[in-house]
Amino acid sequence: MQAGELREAFSKFWSERGHDVRASASLIPHEPSLLFTVAGMVPFMPYFLGEEQPPSSRLCTIQKCVRAGGKHNDLDDIGRTNRHFTFFEMMGNFSFGDYFKAEAIPWAWEFVTDVLQLEKDRLWVTVHVSDDDAEEIWTQSVGLPAERIQRLDKDNWWAAGDTGPCGPCSEIFYDLGPEYGDDGGPAEGGEDRFIEVWNLVFMQFSNDGSGELTPLPQTGIDTGAGLERLLAVLQGVPSAWDIDLFAPLLTEAELITGLKYGQDPAVDISMRIFADHARTTALLISDGVFPSNEERGYVLRRIIRRAVRHAWTLGVEDVVMPRLVEVVCDVMGDHYSELQDNLALVKDVVGREEEQFRRTLATGSQILDEAVTALEQGEPLPGSVAFQLHDTFGFPVEVTQEILSERDLTLDKEGFDTEMDQQRERARSARADGPTVANETYRQILEQFDVTEFIRDSGVVGDAQVLAVVELDDEQVEVFLDKTPFYAESGGQIGDTGTIKTESGVIEIQDCTYALPGLHRHVGRIAEGTIASPSMATAAIDEERRSAIRRNHTATHVL
Repeated sequence: MQAGELREAFSKFWSERGHDVRASASLIPHEPSLLFTVAGMVPFMPYFLGEEQPPSSRLCTIQKCVRAGGKHNDLDDIGRTNRHFTFFEMMGNFSFGDYFKAEAIPWAWEFVTDVLQLEKDRLWVTVHVSDDDAEEIWTQSVGLPAERIQRLDKDNWWAAGDTGPCGPCSEIFYDLGPEYGDDGGPAEGGEDRFIEVWNLVFMQFSNDGSGELTPLPQTGIDTGAGLERLLAVLQGVPSAWDIDLFAPLLTEAELITGLKYGQDPAVDISMRIFADHARTTALLISDGVFPSNEERGYVLRRIIRRAVRHAWTLGVEDVVMPRLVEVVCDVMGDHYSELQDNLALVKDVVGREEEQFRRTLATGSQILDEAVTALEQGEPLPGSVAFQLHDTFGFPVEVTQEILSERDLTLDKEGFDTEMDQQRERARSARADGPTVANETYRQILEQFDVTEFIRDSGVVGDAQVLAVVELDDEQVEVFLDKTPFYAESGGQIGDTGTIKTESGVIEIQDCTYALPGLHRHVGRIAEGTIASPSMATAAIDEERRSAIRRNHTATHVL
């Protein structure tokens, strides 16, 4: 059974049982405690809580999900296990105050055994330690032998986040056989042998965040069945990486690297990361997430960078992400039309992000290699080195940690955190001390580089040089250029806004003032990448805003 056939069979089964089949919701959830949609029930949390009325008491979806940040984070496992992905499709059927355990359990069994025709004697079930009702339904209504039912505690309690609807769950596992690990069922056997293919969550409570549980206004059913894991079982392959959804991506990875998949475990991990991260990247951007230094945008940036670094490690010099996301569109675009609609945008965004990060890698990797070579055996990399890489070259500390881990080395993370804290304190002190500390910095810049050349008659300067960058906090910086089109606030007219773009990043300029007479101070936030000195830049003002300000300023003088 191929992916499209499984999606169709699942939707048909639940439609025949009175469910309203809905398209997937966005990967950007309305729930503020979550970075991404991590499960099929996330879009329906208000229905479970009784805050909103559902369009139907029975719904069915195949939901796009990402688990790469926060409580639900599979990022570090990608490529190293046969069953973890940052993006996956969660098939689900839902009941809001309608049917409950007595119907949900037999229906799940019917779909798994009659429709998918999985062998009954290979199926195991787990229930929560407190859930006598579920175990009785499994044994009495379904006829599952009691010896293939196991009781677990926290592993059989499910919630999407730290607050909201939750409840005990019952999971169905498929036994791949003794060649994949130890016996003993899901509770005691190997995770590679007993594969979870179905999770029935019995929504009964709401968690207020402190651990206090209150009964929901009505009970509900939340089913989660991972499409990729089920396909691996149905297609008889040893790993979910071998299913039809990943095969074209791994073939493309072979073409990109010139290497064969399945011959070297380290290469296999990198190729799997290409495939997984390309899927996640394409679908996140299609849903409106863009690389940034904040929240979900930063997670996306980290995912792209991780794929690029693995390409770099395998000696791939060309930009690869646009090729990979195009294959994602070929494989999944028929089902998720947003991939086709946004392909050009996705390729452009990932291409620019990859080019920027490759420049960072070129510099940072060399410095890191030199620092590692100088280490004594067993010595961790000093936090000061990781901080220099982060602060001066924009080399992410998580990339440093991943590289060190691959070489069986460690980072003095405490030392790095101390350096970061000291930097933040310097920024706070500079603001608290006011002009005294700041003016000394500005005087040094002025003495070293002279006054800023103001290009009065142009809204864009394409050959400006970044002379100095002063970091105010994690996001905001002051940028000093040799020449600028930005008007600095004076004479009652406020300063220009706009952008400063370098090869490695983009700064959104929010204000321009004189730090000292003749020295333009551009204040802004990092919108993309990083910025460092020295580097060449294109400085562009918001000309429409300047014209409006001039009109207003002139009118004020007339009055």
